[in-house]
Amino acid sequence: MSANKPSADKQAPVSELRKRVNAEIQDNFDEDIELELEDDELANLLSESEHLQLHDSLPRRLYFKELLRLQRELIKLQDWVVAQRLKLVIIFEGRDSAGKGGAIKRVTQRLNPRVCRAVALPAPTERERTQWYFQRYIAHLPAAGEIVLFDRSWYNRAGVERVMGFCTDEQYEDFFRSVPDFERLLVRSGIVLVKYWFSITDDEQHMRFLMRINDPLKQWKLSPMDLESRSRWEAYTQAKEIMLQRTHIPEAPWWVIEAVDKKRARLNCIAHLLTRVPYQEVPHLKPVLPARVHNPDYHRHPVPLEMYVPDHYANLAAEHAEQMEAEAQSGEAKASASAGN
Repeated sequence: MSANKPSADKQAPVSELRKRVNAEIQDNFDEDIELELEDDELANLLSESEHLQLHDSLPRRLYFKELLRLQRELIKLQDWVVAQRLKLVIIFEGRDSAGKGGAIKRVTQRLNPRVCRAVALPAPTERERTQWYFQRYIAHLPAAGEIVLFDRSWYNRAGVERVMGFCTDEQYEDFFRSVPDFERLLVRSGIVLVKYWFSITDDEQHMRFLMRINDPLKQWKLSPMDLESRSRWEAYTQAKEIMLQRTHIPEAPWWVIEAVDKKRARLNCIAHLLTRVPYQEVPHLKPVLPARVHNPDYHRHPVPLEMYVPDHYANLAAEHAEQMEAEAQSGEAKASASAGN
């Protein structure tokens, strides 16, 4: 009988995989509701997926409350950047699937897109390959009162270009000779430069890649280059270690974020970012809504019906409400019958 019964050791990985899948499902759900969150709605929104068993070490309510608190502080930082005409550049680097995009999304989520923008450049064109290496990045640097977040940056040369053979040894060495002076020049020009490396384990990247392969909504995140990076894990590790060693300068130091737990990584990143720029809350006068002006000579013309987008979901919403009501009545009937028996 014991030969047919799975051992505890064999069952454990399956249980852990289930928790990881649940965590990914919940993270997708959380992304959808984050922008709608207010403190008084938090409990109701979270209850929809509270039944899932997860591997996360951070309670979800704590995560959301901290995220909202930190995002309020980010708004204050944004206002201070505008008021003081500061220029802030934040670099997000790390392995594929390390969580850079998720962290960037949480930083920018509630900020003014006219003040704060994310930059994720594609592979350089033939023309750009003939330019000074840093030239295409300079066009995206902030003016006074702006914040720019680079989702990968000029450090591509020290990482993917080096590992995949897209640059020569001479170009690689020239990058390391140039980048400290380049970044010091940025800082001297008044730019506040913050550099983050998101660190994950080999096993964690493997798991995240599997999740993306099996999720149609996330398959676009996997490029052939991402898949190739799996077989070159050690080469990327060596490239990262050299990069951190040779470009960690007092004017623009690297900050490493442990990113195996995505939610904690996001909170740690935002909390740390808020310490890099001393800021104060900028007083704002409460806006006064002007009265609506009614012109007796104005007559609104009807919009032709053919210009309206069809409301496909009006009937669907009504059908859904009827279905929910029918299910509720059926449940009540079964409960009454069970009580009668």
